[in-house]
Amino acid sequence: MNDSGKFITEEPIGLNKDPRKVFTVVNVNGENLIRISCENWGAISTVQEYENYHLQLQFRWGELKWGQKKNKNRDSGLLYHSVGIYGADYGAWMRSQELQIEETNTGDYWGVAGGMADIPVVKKSETEYDYYPRETFITFREGGERGRRSFKSSDEEKPTGEWNTVDLYCWIDTSVFMINGKVVMILYHQKQLENGQAFPLTKGKIQIKSEGAEVSYRGIKIQTIKELPTAFANQ
Repeated sequence: MNDSGKFITEEPIGLNKDPRKVFTVVNVNGENLIRISCENWGAISTVQEYENYHLQLQFRWGELKWGQKKNKNRDSGLLYHSVGIYGADYGAWMRSQELQIEETNTGDYWGVAGGMADIPVVKKSETEYDYYPRETFITFREGGERGRRSFKSSDEEKPTGEWNTVDLYCWIDTSVFMINGKVVMILYHQKQLENGQAFPLTKGKIQIKSEGAEVSYRGIKIQTIKELPTAFANQ
C-alpha cells in the first residue's frame, strides 16, 4: 500500500504463500475459527472440485479494514465453480461464480473472470437489477450489456458483529443462495465465457476471499445432493 492507503499493483505472490499470515486458524472461547485479516487480496481454496452439493457456513465481520476498502462496506465473498488459472480476476481469484459476502449486499451475484448466469430480475435503475422470481431472465456476465452483478431480493444480513448463516445449493447448472434461512437469489444456466464462446460451468473448486475487511468463518459443511429441495420450486 502507499501513503494514501490504496493498494499498489504488484505481481501476485503466488500459490501457498502467506507471508503476512492473512489466513489463520484461531481459537475463540474454545471454538476454532478461520480468521482472514484481509490485509492482502487473495483466497483460500479447496484442492478438490465439487458439483451437486449443499454448502453451509457462518461468517462474522471483524474491525479491521484496509486500503481502498477502508472507507467502504466490509467485503469478502464465497467463490464456487472455480476453474482455470489462479489470479484470473484482479490477479487474485479464479474464474468462478460469486455469492457476494459484503455488508448490506450479502447474497448478490457477481460473475468472476468469465463466470455467467441467467437470473430472473426486475430493473431497479439503469445499472441495477434485483432478483425477483418468475420475472424475465437476463444474462449477467463481465462485458455484457447488463454487467456481471445482480442484486439479491432482500437484505437478510444480521447487524455487524453477529454471526450470519450462508447456504449455497448447487444442482447441475442451477444455484440457490440463502442468507439466514431466506432465499435471496436463484441462478440458472450457469456457464463460463472463453474466447467469446459459452461453455458449461457446473463444478469447480471453492474459494473464500480476502478483500480488504477482517472476517471470521466457522461451521463449514458440505454434502452431496441428488436434487434441489422441492421448496425451491415455488420460488
